[in-house]
Amino acid sequence: RPMIRFNKVSLRRGLRELFKDANFTIHPGDSIGVVGNNGSGKSSLFSLLRKEFGTDSGDLSIPQNWRIAHMSQEVSATNRPAIDFVMDGDEKLRELETSLATAEKNNDNTALASLHAELDAHDGYLAPVKAAQLLSGLGFAQADHTRPVADFSGGWRIRLNLARTLMCPSDLMLLDEPTNHLDLDTVGWLEQWLQRYEGTMLVISHDRDFLDATTQRTLQFERNTLVIYKGNYSAAEQQKAERLAQHQAMFEKQQQRISEIDAFVRRFRAKATKAKQAQSRLKELERLEKIEAAHVDSPFNFRLPCWPRLSDPLLNLSHANLGYSADTPIVSKVNISIRPGDRFGILGPNGAGKSTLLKTLAGILPPLNGERVCGEHLRIGYFTQQETSSAVLVLIMTNRSILLRTFQVASKRAWR
Repeated sequence: RPMIRFNKVSLRRGLRELFKDANFTIHPGDSIGVVGNNGSGKSSLFSLLRKEFGTDSGDLSIPQNWRIAHMSQEVSATNRPAIDFVMDGDEKLRELETSLATAEKNNDNTALASLHAELDAHDGYLAPVKAAQLLSGLGFAQADHTRPVADFSGGWRIRLNLARTLMCPSDLMLLDEPTNHLDLDTVGWLEQWLQRYEGTMLVISHDRDFLDATTQRTLQFERNTLVIYKGNYSAAEQQKAERLAQHQAMFEKQQQRISEIDAFVRRFRAKATKAKQAQSRLKELERLEKIEAAHVDSPFNFRLPCWPRLSDPLLNLSHANLGYSADTPIVSKVNISIRPGDRFGILGPNGAGKSTLLKTLAGILPPLNGERVCGEHLRIGYFTQQETSSAVLVLIMTNRSILLRTFQVASKRAWR
């Protein structure tokens, strides 16, 4: 069966070596999560698989007849309708449609019959339905299907790129951070779609839950090497921890033996009766293949110091309407009391008012009506991200994480 083979493959970008001597095989139907630190080379690996450049050494074998679908991270501001833009992902479909138009113009009935049969075998007549289903699954309203791509914001254009990629018939699908700009409902829909995908798939993501739901193997960048694990991300992390523990135990055992040899040599090297044994131990030390200490790629520790004085409650919103115009509030009838130690997750579709709520809690945006009452000793830490559409937003107040209960934001309805 055709498969992708890495045989001692090394790759450099400029003066930097991304990985060396990679040896592994990707089988048809594999679903692989690609993980590693930012800048480790994950996107370059995708470019290598797309044959945008070659290896620096080693052999990479990719089946010649495999169709590759790749999700681009940028979309030009075209005036093409969204549904047509998505259907453009099926290049074979567009080729058949162009050939049909030419055959009709030339009144070539023989070619028309053949092309219609080929279009039917390609499920071309169902393409508009498939494109509409992809758009709906990714959160586009029916009215959005005919809107020009240029009308959409950057985040929604990324969704269009994802839909276009899913539209493309493929043997190998390369997805680079596909959950960016998706809310929880859309991520759930995408997980189900990818679970039904029959081709080979590689996914770059920092969302461990998404990787656990959609992948069965994990390819990890570790200190300029590529290590492939069986199982999803959680299984790979467990295997990695066990491997590092075993490696560290071997390192410590070797260090103990080195210390014993050094102590023996220092003690008996000058004694004639022990000199031969000391020399023997020195030769043993020279023959040792040194084991390095276990290395964790990204050790990260932090603490959030607590403000010394706390009010209880910290913050209240009462009968508050939130938004930018009193005539059209985004969220209505908000009642919430935040106490020290509380932690809230804020969920809801894009545009429902999650960021508006955070801005109101942080005091950046005043409520349209109702009350916002702060505790005497309230101190607020507020982290914002431009163009974010994350499904879960975490607010740190008085240097304490707030994420205890879950609230759903429903657009133009009461916040529950």
